[in-house]
Amino acid sequence: MSLPTRVHLTEVGPRDGLQNEAQPVPAATKIELCRRLLDAGVRALEVTSFVSPKWVPQMADAAEVLAGIPRPAGVTLSALAPNMKGFEGALAAGVDEVVIFGAASEAFSQKNINCSIAESIERFRVVAEAAKANGLRLRAAVSTALGCPYQGEVPIASVVDVVQRLGDLGCDEIGVADTIGVGTAGRVKAVFEAVGAVYPLARISGHFHDTYGQAIANILACLEIGVARFDSSIAGLGGCPYAKGATGNVATEDVVYLLHGMGIETGLDLDRLVDTGQWISQAIGRVNSSRAGKALAAKRAVAVAG
Repeated sequence: MSLPTRVHLTEVGPRDGLQNEAQPVPAATKIELCRRLLDAGVRALEVTSFVSPKWVPQMADAAEVLAGIPRPAGVTLSALAPNMKGFEGALAAGVDEVVIFGAASEAFSQKNINCSIAESIERFRVVAEAAKANGLRLRAAVSTALGCPYQGEVPIASVVDVVQRLGDLGCDEIGVADTIGVGTAGRVKAVFEAVGAVYPLARISGHFHDTYGQAIANILACLEIGVARFDSSIAGLGGCPYAKGATGNVATEDVVYLLHGMGIETGLDLDRLVDTGQWISQAIGRVNSSRAGKALAAKRAVAVAG
């Protein structure tokens, strides 16, 4: 077993983490969150989505938020752009990377975007071509790769097929996502090994939700087969809409605590991440879902009191 010496983390808190918050989060709060994350060393930041405000009202301020974010050298700012209107908005806002997404579950695709997997990927072709024509990085995500709320188990062959289709669009990175957090380490290894046979493992990332408390174990399983790219969300921001009250995205602080404890470099400042997780949780009136973040903050408070 040869573990990666460095792991690349994409912070998705501002987009995937905040998009389902019931109460509007002010643009100024989103901008400050991004600034704090960049100060903590984040160099890949998924900021927002260029989608219809009717469907995702929380992301209606996408252009405003991007305009207010500092841009240190070496930072990649990304946004979801599911169609050409979204792409044009993202391009005008100066993103470095656009993100498209497809499901590995046919039932999920039909329920969410009313079309088949094949049709959804064809819709993204024009976005992919525009991204390449404009020199932007193109990242894709494959949702429900470890399980679907509608059809249950998702065949590994279905995941491989979607990865191949997205790879054919010229994607620079493809994320394999456990959208509902049902995956366990053995299945995760099997899925990622199969995907790695048709697309370069170095360009595959893992996106895990912690609904069943398995996200950190699943990341470790990925590390053991050489995966070195992951998404994470500060303070575990983001819910799981298919399991009411369940934790959503794996917390950035928890992932960094794991990686640093294993001697794996991330380029991130864990202390600043802990501060940021505490700050955003308080700012939006939400319980901090990061176990490491809460533990480290409590330890720090005890030390100060002592």
